[in-house]
Amino acid sequence: MSAPLFIDSRYPSVDDLREKAKKRIPKFAFEYLDGGCNEDVNLHKNTSDIREVQLIPHYLKHHTQSSQKTELFGHMYDAPFGIAPVGLQGLMWPNAPEILAKAAFDHNIPFILSTVTTSPIERIGELTEGQAWFQLYHPAKDEIRDDIINRAAAAEYPVLVILCDVPTFGYRPRDIRNGLAMPPKMSLANILQVLGKPEWAVNTLVHGQPNFETLKPYMPKNLDLKQLGKFMDETFSGRLFEEKIKPIRNMWKGKLVLKGVASEADTEMAIKLGLDGIIVSNHGGRQLDAGESSIRPTIRISEKYGHKITVMMDSGLRSGPDIARCMASGAQFTFMGRSFMYGVAALGKKGGHHTISILKKQLQQVMEQVCCERIEDFPDYLAK
Repeated sequence: MSAPLFIDSRYPSVDDLREKAKKRIPKFAFEYLDGGCNEDVNLHKNTSDIREVQLIPHYLKHHTQSSQKTELFGHMYDAPFGIAPVGLQGLMWPNAPEILAKAAFDHNIPFILSTVTTSPIERIGELTEGQAWFQLYHPAKDEIRDDIINRAAAAEYPVLVILCDVPTFGYRPRDIRNGLAMPPKMSLANILQVLGKPEWAVNTLVHGQPNFETLKPYMPKNLDLKQLGKFMDETFSGRLFEEKIKPIRNMWKGKLVLKGVASEADTEMAIKLGLDGIIVSNHGGRQLDAGESSIRPTIRISEKYGHKITVMMDSGLRSGPDIARCMASGAQFTFMGRSFMYGVAALGKKGGHHTISILKKQLQQVMEQVCCERIEDFPDYLAK
């Protein structure tokens, strides 16, 4: 049974949570979470383009009830959205991956763990009873790749997500100014920011300095920050292509999803290689400022290939109406990253439940307003 809805009336929207989060965490952590790349053009376009989509209500249609239940890869989820992978989650709020994974499990929605977040594969697998998904940031060495995949399989993750939209790190001016580019540094300005956020600082002391917990078995001990940067550069190769994907498909027995798709050509390659799904995404506007917003290729790809492969989407969604707009545009499922991190940074342990509850409540209102009974019927309510 899914967890009951919990909404703190002081923060009834994701925008409210964002403003509260900004007050609760150090500036360098908030800017890492909140920012895009270069001039933030695609960051803002992601949401504004979604909100150009309009729905048409069918008020006189016979309507009994609206259900958000959505079947995806053989599992019946309670809503058509999940929690996207986010790196360094424990930097934004201590223990954030565990808070969100547990909330997702309680609400029966998927949680995707990033390779470079701050909780290990095994712990999240345990918390979610083998229902979390794992996102692989591709290692340069085959033996590390294989070991990480074997660990995800042993922890019973049903879905492996491989990332294709980070062939190079995005140019992020805020992170450069804040010393969060690789290698990171803790400047005097950052230390003063920490001192100004005592609750964040105390929680960080309790849970420990955030680390790349999944990667610990492969990291030399006692790395200084410069050595850590060198290790990350040498260990990961973000560029994916056919010959890198084939051995993963052969090795992974569960569902395999390609995240970061932004074109018909990459969708065709995913189908050719036998992948089970794609997540159309531009990495939350953090990689290519000159690219399209995610909703644009989602519309084209879902229309052309939706019958051949499961088409999902992330980047730019901030509300239940946004989810409805994306589902009406052809997405079969949606994911959000920042929205949930705002919730945890704002409300700590309650933030995951609160954010999921807001989105479920908002989406339910839209469904009932337009008289849509099933999630898969949303395209019938799209204004052409």
